[in-house]
Amino acid sequence: MRVLVLGAGQLARMMSLAGAPLNIQVSAYDVNTETVVHPLTQAVLGKGLLSAIEACDVITAEFEHIPHHVLDTCEQSGKFFPSADAIKTGGDRRIEKALLEQAQVRNAKYHVIQTRADLDKAIEHIGTPMVLKSALGGYDGKGQWRLKDPELANNIWLEMEQCIEASDNQSIVAEEFVPFTREVSLIGARGKDGSIVTYPLAENIHTDGVLSLSTAIADPELQQQAEQMFSSVAKSLNYVGVLALEFFDVDGTLLVNEIAPRVHNSGHWTQQGAETCQFENHLRSVCGLPLGSTKLVRETAMINILGEDTLPDELFKMPGCHIHWYGKEKRAGRKMGHINICGDYSGELQRRLCALANVLDSQAFPAVHDFAKNFSA
Repeated sequence: MRVLVLGAGQLARMMSLAGAPLNIQVSAYDVNTETVVHPLTQAVLGKGLLSAIEACDVITAEFEHIPHHVLDTCEQSGKFFPSADAIKTGGDRRIEKALLEQAQVRNAKYHVIQTRADLDKAIEHIGTPMVLKSALGGYDGKGQWRLKDPELANNIWLEMEQCIEASDNQSIVAEEFVPFTREVSLIGARGKDGSIVTYPLAENIHTDGVLSLSTAIADPELQQQAEQMFSSVAKSLNYVGVLALEFFDVDGTLLVNEIAPRVHNSGHWTQQGAETCQFENHLRSVCGLPLGSTKLVRETAMINILGEDTLPDELFKMPGCHIHWYGKEKRAGRKMGHINICGDYSGELQRRLCALANVLDSQAFPAVHDFAKNFSA
């Protein structure tokens, strides 16, 4: 089976690693250079989308912000999963919000802004404080603002107006500020036959809008809520593949914050912590194979490596520590890799996270150090 991934980043890389034991050959289409590359070596394998489509059996995607003409061409081939509409939904917050309403899934109250008058209507409809996000683009904390005081609306509008005018079909989605207890996410997969499997929830810690630490958790009540909402969204999209739902936990009630129609950063822990990792289950889904077990086999947490291209040698000596590099050139704030740390039970995982804090730099890995401080307090 030959799978073409739209996008040539770390998610395509990890799909390739997961697919090899199943004899699934993964290649990656770089939408910027229009070349087909090997996901691991980045060696050029070919050029041009049409020839790449002809040479593969299945097409999928590793990110949402793909030019629509590329998505539509892939859709016409009949080989593209989850679907062009699903990817477009994940890349446009206006469509995403409409989908959540249609699926009757709880989410934050919102209003779409195109003009200065729309901002006033949003303030009237939602109130302050509010969170404002660009409808297109914007991720890892980019393209986002907060408005705490209506009197500051003129100041923030200047930046938002520049964002709207900078690209076609852009607008701003205003959302009510949700005073959440914590952020969690659910990764699941839906097969071509409609079967659904879900992984345990993950609790996520962000630093400056970027995921820092993600830990699999056991919370049966929240898990049930999340699985019901996952099923509603996946069925509404007639989805095939791995899908991620990010939630706000508001005192035991979940609200969907965002959806991601792809394998997801908060699911990287499944590589060591689950019987079948998210990358393998995504390939199984889009290739029409039976879905694998999502059972938690070891307590696991994932730590993002941001802007660092080296780690202390002590990590190689630590039991339950697994390092995953992405082969990227170092750049400040860039996702360079991740660490999965495992334990046979919760206490062991917690102690190993504290051990990581003893050797990892506090500025580069603040979430790990915060965990260690809270654990020992």
